[in-house]
Amino acid sequence: MASLLGTSSSAIWASPSLSSSSSTPSTSPICFRPGKICRSKLNAGIQIRPKKNRSRYHVSVMNVATEINSTEQVEKFDSKKSARPVYPFAAIVGQDEMKLCLLLNVIDPKIGGVMIMGDRGTGKSTTVRSLVDLLPEIKVVAGDPYNSDPLDPEFMGVEVRERVERGEQVPVIATKINMVDLPLGATEDRVCGTIDIEKALTEGVKAFEPGLLAKANRGILYVDEVNLLDDHLVDVLLDSAASGWNTVEREGISISHPARFILIGSGNPEEGELRPQLLDRFGMHAQVGTVRDADLRVKIVEERARFDSNPKDFRETYKTEQDKLQDQITSARASLSSVQIDRELKVKISRVCSELNVDGLRGDIVTNRAAKALAALKGKDRVTADDVATVIPNCLRHRLRKDPLESIDSGVLVSEKFAEVFS
Repeated sequence: MASLLGTSSSAIWASPSLSSSSSTPSTSPICFRPGKICRSKLNAGIQIRPKKNRSRYHVSVMNVATEINSTEQVEKFDSKKSARPVYPFAAIVGQDEMKLCLLLNVIDPKIGGVMIMGDRGTGKSTTVRSLVDLLPEIKVVAGDPYNSDPLDPEFMGVEVRERVERGEQVPVIATKINMVDLPLGATEDRVCGTIDIEKALTEGVKAFEPGLLAKANRGILYVDEVNLLDDHLVDVLLDSAASGWNTVEREGISISHPARFILIGSGNPEEGELRPQLLDRFGMHAQVGTVRDADLRVKIVEERARFDSNPKDFRETYKTEQDKLQDQITSARASLSSVQIDRELKVKISRVCSELNVDGLRGDIVTNRAAKALAALKGKDRVTADDVATVIPNCLRHRLRKDPLESIDSGVLVSEKFAEVFS
């Protein structure tokens, strides 16, 4: 750890007598017994010693911020060389339902994300992470930690919006849509953001250090094994997903920033059910099963072995298909606003939702958006009944009220009701 971080860049010494005691960094945390120093293995800490004839404590604080040498900076910013090789999306065998749901959410982020449930070892995480190569570029305000949109006020941070309202010209750069992993063991401070300790120590000011939700704004937030996520983090996700903003109240800091992201979750139903409130926030639901065809299983094993032996050459073999798929996504995003859906289809979609006793109107909205995104992906300017039939099971299956005595899959119930209404 010490070799990675280097030496301390600065220090604040409130007690001169302590600064000359040793040339090495202090290893003491806060000590609650006057006149004694509690030792630990930390690289920096706070010492408290009483001085004679004084009742106040003199505190010595060592800045935790450290410098990074030039070699490490090159490795950090040269992401193409240092990043782990990602399995190509075009090389995923089978799992068409899961891949389609992911592509539709990239084309129209307002669909609301996708929940992927299935057996262990079926490639859920691999498929989600392979989506990184296909993500298109977006325009963001340079240097803004919230990836603010320079044109849309809904996706602007407070500071950027104030600058735009004053008529300032904000610098704009193009960057790929960001994918952020939310670990199960993440703390609430790391997810929401908290007070910037470095600035508090060095400058004596209260500053906000953005968290993962800020980084995921206008991007993708992926939670693997989402059904094992702690309840307090689920509450945070619910608040942000409902309003599109993250509000932080920490140590005298009150700040709000945009947090609109595509929420993607994956999990194994055997490990526990997802809270209904969070499940409803996912726009689509993909059911993934184990491949039973022997030939397909052999092909999957062989492709994975090729990738593990030489990832670079394996990725090159799928480069043409990857580029073609990326161009298709870019074209679909550009033409999405011009895709039309007839009122008759809208009425039938709502009839299906109503007769299935789907709570709320989110199912109607998501089905309309997903059908338009699918039509755009196919290069069409009008939605057909076939487009609706393809996406409606994924949009409604997780919104049905579950009957513990019912053994049939919810997606089958949706398909049967669709056939009845659209006949």
